[in-house]
Amino acid sequence: MKFALSLIALVLVALIAPFLIPGVGKQEGVDASLDLPWQIELDAQGNSRVFGIQPGISTLAQVRERFGGDVEVAIIATPDEVGTLEAYYNQVALGFVLAKLIVTVDASPEVITAMRERALKAVYMESSTRKIRLHPDDLAAANALPVRALSVIPSVNLDEGVVRQRFGEPGERLEFSDQRVHLLYPAKGLDVILDKDGKELLQYIAPRNFAQLSEPLKAELLSARAGK
Repeated sequence: MKFALSLIALVLVALIAPFLIPGVGKQEGVDASLDLPWQIELDAQGNSRVFGIQPGISTLAQVRERFGGDVEVAIIATPDEVGTLEAYYNQVALGFVLAKLIVTVDASPEVITAMRERALKAVYMESSTRKIRLHPDDLAAANALPVRALSVIPSVNLDEGVVRQRFGEPGERLEFSDQRVHLLYPAKGLDVILDKDGKELLQYIAPRNFAQLSEPLKAELLSARAGK
């Protein structure tokens, strides 16, 4: 029993240590001191740079140059919406942190609708959400479009203490339930979602566009509280 408890403790340390101790969890060929999730560069124009990418400025082609061409690009949509154009990486190295990366491409509803009409195939994901694969011509066109936001799902679980240690005190804390909390960092263009029932999610957007992310969240929270 003591051995089992010790083994569990060692596994937990191995998972959490990279977020707490600099230099732990290094990967071969990766500079562990660069491109970490909390390393966000800002400028006077309300832009940011994270992982070498500038949300709102960098194109999907530049993202693919940075993280590689092995990426799945598709329109993700429920039956009652046009959908969003997204690129998905199953695993990327962010310094010494491994994570899934979802890139939201800044495509207008008209562009997405036209792409859907030319799409080759659609498959169902969870529930009624569909993943619509692009025509090769549209895939090439998507590479020239700018990135609206980056969403990162780290391979280890984060708690609020670790987030505050790495990112600082949030500008706002939105508590939707005992399970789901949003820590908003408007000056950094960052929303950290803490979920006790699932994986944590870090969403990056240009700080000048932060209202596009925060206002729907606040409206959702007000609606939820009004319905109680």
